[in-house]
This record gives sequence, structure tokens and C-alpha cells, in this order.
Amino acid sequence: MEFEHRSVLLKETVDGLKVKPDGVYVDGTLGGGGHSLEICRRLGTQGSIIGIDQDAAAIEAAGIRLKDFGEKVTIVRSNYCDMKSQLQGLGIDKVDGIVLDLGVSSYQLDTAERGFSYREDASLDMRMDTRQKMTARDIVNDYGEMELYRVIRDYGEDKFAKNIARHIVSARGKGSIETTGQLAEIIRAAIPMKYQKKSGHPAKRTFQAIRIELNRELEVLRDSLDMMIDLLNPRGRLCIITFHSLEDRIVKSAFKKNENPCTCPADFPVCVCGKISKGSIITRKPILPSDGEIETNSRSKSAKLRIFERS
Repeated sequence: MEFEHRSVLLKETVDGLKVKPDGVYVDGTLGGGGHSLEICRRLGTQGSIIGIDQDAAAIEAAGIRLKDFGEKVTIVRSNYCDMKSQLQGLGIDKVDGIVLDLGVSSYQLDTAERGFSYREDASLDMRMDTRQKMTARDIVNDYGEMELYRVIRDYGEDKFAKNIARHIVSARGKGSIETTGQLAEIIRAAIPMKYQKKSGHPAKRTFQAIRIELNRELEVLRDSLDMMIDLLNPRGRLCIITFHSLEDRIVKSAFKKNENPCTCPADFPVCVCGKISKGSIITRKPILPSDGEIETNSRSKSAKLRIFERS
């Protein structure tokens, strides 16, 4: 299957980067290369972009899509949390812009054997990096009931988390849970029918929660934001697209802290903590997809773009 992923908020994100023709840019979640392609079109002969992704299929697809830009493009198979060391390895200290498009790609969802989708029956996998040993199957079969409850409650924000965890533990007592189809049916049985009718597929939130836990998505994001802001040149920009309220909260909070890091009590006449602002938030409210984009790409519905500029 061809790696296909429609880049969400494409124009808004690349416009938000304020691409300089001779600038150095990083696409930390390369995917199919949609954002990178648009950045490349705005670069001059001296400009360059480094694309990072942990998914082998994404790397291959983006390589084909960006091949006409030759040496302007460097592609690295890694996680964006290792961005600093990957850039140092390329002899780069600072960059002019970074883009992150978080979440799971259309390709990953639509490739049944990757095990991300509750709509197709396949092995419980959900690894964004297939070099990783642990899979979704390990979480579903090995986590204790309280651990499962925590994951589904915190990352899926599902009010039936406790009941879903209980049903999973009960079902695996009769034999291990091996497929997405099995798991989806167990979840369906744990949610009252009247809620299923009005709130989409009953397995959606739990599958999302397991995927986030397995790939440490929120942890990686939280631990990487300050590092990425530090990598920016003056006037360099960090553009982040989130699809989940927890991701958005992490980004919003980190941007606020970097804009105003002062820890002095509000009634102090002058700052004595010595913490200096690293820049400013460009988007006081997140940029949302237009009605037209949502109509043509329903997966863009929950997308939010936030932008930070280094001082």
C-alpha cells in the first residue's frame, strides 16, 4: 500500500514558519513528506531541510516524494526527541524553524497489519517504530487492571475506563487477546449501548490510549519542547499540530513557560529569579482547520496549530 497522508493545516503551518530561502528547517514528524515538500518549494539554493521519522514506510515514501530537491533534503530515521544529537551529527547547532505534526498518519491507520485501527482485524501491534520490541499486545495482556485503567482514563479520557479495564482482564483470563478485532469486541461489551449510539466507535478512545502509552507519545513531547525551542535561531519558529487535548495542553503550557519563565511572586516590584523569556507565542488561540478542510479530510477535525517564535 502506498504511503498516503494528507497533511493537515498545510498552508497555515508552512506560512507560520515564515520560511527564509536560505534557512535550515526540521520536519520532526516527516510522515509522507507533505509539510517538507511545501517547505522545499519555498527554499532557495542555500536552504535545507532535515526530515526525521521513526517509521520505515514514511522514510521510504518521503524519500521518493522529495527526491527532486536533491541535497537540500536530509532524511533521518529517528524519533524527534533525539533531534539535537541528530543535528549535531550533521554539524548543525541551530535551525530557523521546526514543524511537528503529531499523532498517527492516515497510512498507519489504513494499513491493517500495523494494528492501529479498530475497524480492521489484525495483530495488536501499534508500533510507530517497528524496531521496538514491545507491542500493543504486551500492554493488553500484561498490564494489571489498575495500570490499564490509568492508561485508558488518562490517555483515552474515557469515562468507562474502569469497566473496560475490568472486561479486558476478565477476557484474557480465558486466553490471550491477540487481535484488534478481539479487543474491539471486548471494549464494545464494556460500554452501555445507549452511549455507543451517540459517541462514535466504542473502541476509539481505548485504542488511542494504548497507542499513546506504547509509543510514549506524551512523554516524548513533554521532554522535547524546551530542547526544540533552544535549537531555534533568533526569530526561528516552532509550529506544532496536535490532535488530542492532552497534547495541546502540554504544548500550550510549555509555550507559556518559555514566554514567561519568571517564578517571582506577583507582588515583587522587580524580577529577581533571573529567568529570561526565550521568545513569544504567536498564536494566542490555536489555528483550527477551515470548514472546507474538515469536509475534505475528516481526520483534521480535532487538529490545532500553535506557533512559538524565539527571541
